Amino acid sequence: MTTVRAPAKSQTKRTSAKHPHDDAPDTSAEFQELAHLPDGPEKQALQQQVVEAWIPMAERLARQFRNRGETLDDLEQVAALGLVKAVNRYDPERGAAFESFAVPTVVGEVKRHFRDNLWGLHVPRRAQELRNRVRAAHRELSHTADGRRPGVEEVAEHTGMTEQEVRTGLEALDSYAPLSLDAELPGSEDGFALVDLLGDQDSGYDRAVDRESLKPALRRLPERERHILYMRFFCDMTQSRIAEQLGISQMHVSRLISRTCSSLCEQVMADVA
Repeated sequence: MTTVRAPAKSQTKRTSAKHPHDDAPDTSAEFQELAHLPDGPEKQALQQQVVEAWIPMAERLARQFRNRGETLDDLEQVAALGLVKAVNRYDPERGAAFESFAVPTVVGEVKRHFRDNLWGLHVPRRAQELRNRVRAAHRELSHTADGRRPGVEEVAEHTGMTEQEVRTGLEALDSYAPLSLDAELPGSEDGFALVDLLGDQDSGYDRAVDRESLKPALRRLPERERHILYMRFFCDMTQSRIAEQLGISQMHVSRLISRTCSSLCEQVMADVA
């Protein structure tokens, strides 16, 4: 994002003490000139000059959103972007003062930045608006609630919202910055975290499926091969001991086990196909 420089100290300001923005310069002449300039370098340079003149107001608006999870530098840049949009879109022929058009444009750009970039979960815009109303109501009611958190009914009565809307706003309050799975649970003294509550895949289910798949193929095996597999994998006997019991060489047992397992695998894959 392009950084916009602050105006020079010599920038002329309005002299009316009643003006709501004491950092608002008088750029009415520049806007009148912009309205009649064709697109080109001269118009762009004059637009840049006007933006620089109004930057203090944009930065002041950005400071209203401090301590909400975003750095002040980034907020000021977002506000400057909103100011650029306001300068480019303002039409002095409509009769409204520039600041009455620029303020909602800048504030809207900052709020859009929060909505699109800083929410931990995707929350519909309506839910975000309800969240803001609930949060404001909590702040207002905290002065009369003796330090306790106002209930759903109190917030609904105070704001004119339905109880369901209040509950939706409360849910959205917890969606702005979701709790990490590694966060230690309140009251836990041994580091027990949310991740410890999550289930894990049980390999026993896969083993049970594999055994059921093998049963038909095992029944089709010759008796000797089936007996060798039983001694090796169910009785945990070594190949040498199996060879002694059957009166054959250990090498022969190894080949029989390898060949039989390959055959079983092929049969199971063929049955699945």
